[in-house]
Amino acid sequence: MIKRNGLWAALFIIPAIELFGFILVSSWFGVSKTLLLLISTSLIGFLMMRFEGGKVLQDSRRQMQEGRIPGRTMLDGLCIFFGGLMLIIPGFITDIIGFTLVFPLTRPLYRGVLLKWIEKKMKNGTFTYYKR
Repeated sequence: MIKRNGLWAALFIIPAIELFGFILVSSWFGVSKTLLLLISTSLIGFLMMRFEGGKVLQDSRRQMQEGRIPGRTMLDGLCIFFGGLMLIIPGFITDIIGFTLVFPLTRPLYRGVLLKWIEKKMKNGTFTYYKR
């Protein structure tokens, strides 16, 4: 029940924070410049996601051809995917999180957290993986 309540809280809190951020930034720059900024960050983020996603796919293919398991590369792919989702959501806070997930220099911060989460799920049996 707590997880559902947390999801409902996030569905209301995140838009409220984004609305506050939009109002704050538009008071500094004006509404038209703020909208242009939101569209620009989404476009730049989308292009970064495509470029970084392509690099991750290429790296994972190369590693599999070499007979290695692309574990770290797959975690990078998950970070880029979630970063892309965050960049699609209009708002400055989600854009900042999305950019840091997609950007290669800040991605390791999230990769470590994601790896610990997956390890925890695998240890308690709530995460299932399939091996070929």
